[in-house]
Amino acid sequence: MKKIILSAVVLTMAFAVQAQEIPERKGERPPMTERKKHHRGMEFQKLNLTEEQKAKFKTQNESFRKQMEELKKNDNITVKDWKAKAENIRKEHKASIDGILTSDQKAQIEKRKVEAKEKQATMGKEKGEEMKTVLGLTDEQSAKMQSNRKEIGEKMKSLRESTSLSNEQKKEQMKELMKKQKESMKSILTEEQLKKLKETKHKRHEGERRKPEMKQTI
Repeated sequence: MKKIILSAVVLTMAFAVQAQEIPERKGERPPMTERKKHHRGMEFQKLNLTEEQKAKFKTQNESFRKQMEELKKNDNITVKDWKAKAENIRKEHKASIDGILTSDQKAQIEKRKVEAKEKQATMGKEKGEEMKTVLGLTDEQSAKMQSNRKEIGEKMKSLRESTSLSNEQKKEQMKELMKKQKESMKSILTEEQLKKLKETKHKRHEGERRKPEMKQTI
């Protein structure tokens, strides 16, 4: 199981090779997907890959993409067979890229994965406590919101990892999940708390929007 998880992390990082080739315009904040690629690219660079390893990753990555594109074009196949073939392609790709890294590099990935998980848990707890204070939540409300976030998070993860759905189908189902989450929030919070939540989100978005402007003026 540990090997499968490690391979999945390596697969994610393999795609980060492409991020190093994407230029970013000065003063312009890239979309979320590009920021994630950039972050993965930075993490990827910390492994001190050799030029040979980088070339191998790129080759394997391109091969994987071509195989998946060909599979998507195949209309004469059942959903069950499509899922099986897609899973085989992914397994072969994971095995290939896993074999490119050294034992030390794999250990570094595993360590960063654990650290990232711990950091995420800490941030989630701090955010929950902050929201509890700002919105004046009761213990019951706080527990319900935490349970709701966990449930939505698990469903989102399941959707992202699904091999039987197209990207468009995933987007639609994610929209539905977000819609259900909003409805759930309405049943948990009071009108006043919902208003405060909206104001808090607006202020946060405004702050994030101003960060690139501030960097540009410095």
